[in-house]
Amino acid sequence: MAITTVAAIWFLPFVLPICFYVCFTDLSQMRITNQAVLALAAVFLLIGLIALPLPVYGLRLLQMLGVLVVGFVLASAGGMGAGDAKFAAAAAPFIAPGDLRLLLALFAANLLAAFATHRMVKYTPLRRIAPGWKSWSAGRKFPMGLSLGSTLALYLILGAIYGA
Repeated sequence: MAITTVAAIWFLPFVLPICFYVCFTDLSQMRITNQAVLALAAVFLLIGLIALPLPVYGLRLLQMLGVLVVGFVLASAGGMGAGDAKFAAAAAPFIAPGDLRLLLALFAANLLAAFATHRMVKYTPLRRIAPGWKSWSAGRKFPMGLSLGSTLALYLILGAIYGA
């Protein structure tokens, strides 16, 4: 992996609770809150200064801006939710550019597993554990925050274990 173990270990304790929160709120309310997105961005802005060399830090901020622009275009065209686009932008600087292929594969596997699990649980008695979740009755819509948040969390966990 291109992410360093040191960077992943620095980011992980701050990012992990935010990822869990995003997964929960998107499942329960079908929304990723602005507070979660701002908290994730703030973690990078603060901890990134400690965890990354300054030139790398600057490039990662450009990554965030690029993903924000692409996400804004996709959200405006109806290709993704605005919260999903904002979360992806806030998560982008945590990803080492050399890990993009790995991240996409991790996201694809995670998305398939999350979608299958969500749909399966939706039609089983397990649904009674959280009967009020909006995602159960959202029709064809899927809470992408579940996949986005868990992908970032898994990436950083893998980085802490197998990072450069």
